[in-house]
Amino acid sequence: MYKSLVRQLLFNFDAEKAHDITYRFAEIASGSSILKSIAKALYSYQSPKLSQQVWGLNFRNPVGLAAGFDKNGKIPAIMEAIGMGYVEVGSITANSSTGNPKPRCFRLPKDQALINRMGLNNDGAKTIVKRLQNKSISFPLGINIAKTHDPQIMGDEAIRDYIFSFKEAKEVADYITINISCPNTTEGKTFEDPAALTELLDALKLRDDASIVPSLIKFSPDLSKDNLLELLEICENHRVHGYVVSNTSSDRSSLKTEYKKLKKIGKGGLSGPPLASKSTERIRWISNATKGQKPIIGVGGINSVEVALDMIRAGADLLQIYTGLVYEGPGLVKKINKGLVDYMDRHGLESIHQIPKE
Repeated sequence: MYKSLVRQLLFNFDAEKAHDITYRFAEIASGSSILKSIAKALYSYQSPKLSQQVWGLNFRNPVGLAAGFDKNGKIPAIMEAIGMGYVEVGSITANSSTGNPKPRCFRLPKDQALINRMGLNNDGAKTIVKRLQNKSISFPLGINIAKTHDPQIMGDEAIRDYIFSFKEAKEVADYITINISCPNTTEGKTFEDPAALTELLDALKLRDDASIVPSLIKFSPDLSKDNLLELLEICENHRVHGYVVSNTSSDRSSLKTEYKKLKKIGKGGLSGPPLASKSTERIRWISNATKGQKPIIGVGGINSVEVALDMIRAGADLLQIYTGLVYEGPGLVKKINKGLVDYMDRHGLESIHQIPKE
């Protein structure tokens, strides 16, 4: 029904307007017990085989909502109802922001992909955290933090900006993702320079506080292996608790979409299936470098159980989707979870932990 009717209606609008309509409906549904019950009956699929403990948190299944879909923390309840195992809200920033000028989000139907340069539009850390304190959910809540979208905020001020959001997020988050690689802002990448990352992690004092909320680093899919491993070593020395792999991409190679259209769209972060192989490769690099001892969230192009399995085999413990929801609809969550259980049944596996790593 989604592909034959709902998607066709939504695709009559530009990408951001369609998202706004979807988000508003999800917000209404999040406050309705009737709509949540209907969503659960239609879309939720759970199995004990999918359950796992990561960072001491209970994830009923590995499929979560990627950052960017719910920037302002208004719809975790309906995401739980459709069967997700967790959500990641954000990115949130210390100061509120309206983001970049419109248009700033574009569909690439031939690639089942999106390009966005939203510019970290959000209501600001303090407002969003206060909102989340009143949410009634029973699954893990992640919060993604980034530097405020303002080129005037640099150096020590940029670090203070992160620290403010980090302290706010700790009030409600079950885990925090530190976004160091956002390609859709004016400044482009933020803290993927080794010296800058070291300074940021020193300031956050992750290795000095054993009781700190599990804190993850989100990497770009465009990093070379040498650059990624250099940043990974810094993170490991600071006792980072895990990794999110990966963010959107600035790379436009191997797309089916015409060059003329891509040139007209211009800058922004690419998401969707074109990222899947790059994200999976970088998951494997990190898993091998850490000997599989650090949890990894795989994200980037998951639109089928096959891609989900590829990421799990490469070393991912958890998964996130966003662009896949745009093209496949909410049934994608059930499709992936059921597909993972079917795979385990065929191979005589009792737990998702038993899916063999490559």
